[in-house]
Amino acid sequence: MKLLLPDSLPLDPVLPDAVTPVRYDAAAPVPQEHLDADALVVWGSATADLAEVAGRMPDLRWVQALAAGPDSVLAAGYPEGVVVTSGVGLHDATVTEHALALTLALVRRLPQSAVAQAEHRWARELGGMQPLRPDGLVTTLLGARVLVWGFGNIGQTLAPVLRALGAHVTGVARSAGERAGFPVVAEDDLDAELARTDVLVMILPGTDATAAALNAARLAALPRHAYVVNVGRGSTVDEDALAAALTSGSIAGAALDVTAVEPLPAESPLWDLPNLLLTPHAAGGRPVGADQLIAHNVAALLAGAPLRNEVAR
Repeated sequence: MKLLLPDSLPLDPVLPDAVTPVRYDAAAPVPQEHLDADALVVWGSATADLAEVAGRMPDLRWVQALAAGPDSVLAAGYPEGVVVTSGVGLHDATVTEHALALTLALVRRLPQSAVAQAEHRWARELGGMQPLRPDGLVTTLLGARVLVWGFGNIGQTLAPVLRALGAHVTGVARSAGERAGFPVVAEDDLDAELARTDVLVMILPGTDATAAALNAARLAALPRHAYVVNVGRGSTVDEDALAAALTSGSIAGAALDVTAVEPLPAESPLWDLPNLLLTPHAAGGRPVGADQLIAHNVAALLAGAPLRNEVAR
């Protein structure tokens, strides 16, 4: 069995003797001499490079994407008989860290402090003696209502961290109930929940169903003091509507780790919006436990057993 491993990160999975690992350039299509591979691991490859050879690998049985959302792999057009597995679970800790950092940055008004620092101004309105909950502002997670839209692995990792800091956390998913000890509302009831939200954290995948999910109407449903944090996919936010909400002050601020177009063009108005914090898709980018996932799925493939994180196609 020939297994292609990308050169975009150091990988050293424990493999059976029957498996021959081969490194390939993740910044280019799989070369002609390796189109006979049985399995392919993808990390950082462009959809166009994957699509160029997707139909020309006759022995390919399995593609392992290391991204939690395998958008580029699914868009490449691999034949139906090829099993696709995702990197769900590999990014839980790192995306949780970043989502928490962005949330705390907004709540503790770090962007405003950075502006004051650049002006060499001691911002007395941001420090010193102040009320815990000023009128019209969210300045602490203590007692704050945080809504996590997209309550999968990452959301369920983030939720207890937020709760430990005093927040009341509710998840949003396709169906209501309880997950990992937290209440979850259905997406059909989202608008009512938005009205009582202090911080909205979005961890949605990029699909046709989630395109511009946070639209003008839903932004309008949020209180004026609310913050929006997106560590999912940029396509899930109507950026024009977000720009209008920030400019008018109908929400207090936002933090985006992802944008609809990446890299964000220099001429994008997002760069200069008031109360918007931008990071360059930095939340994930470091799949933790990739070797173990690859090794597990290789063994399962050889044994004819179900693979972990198989994606429905």
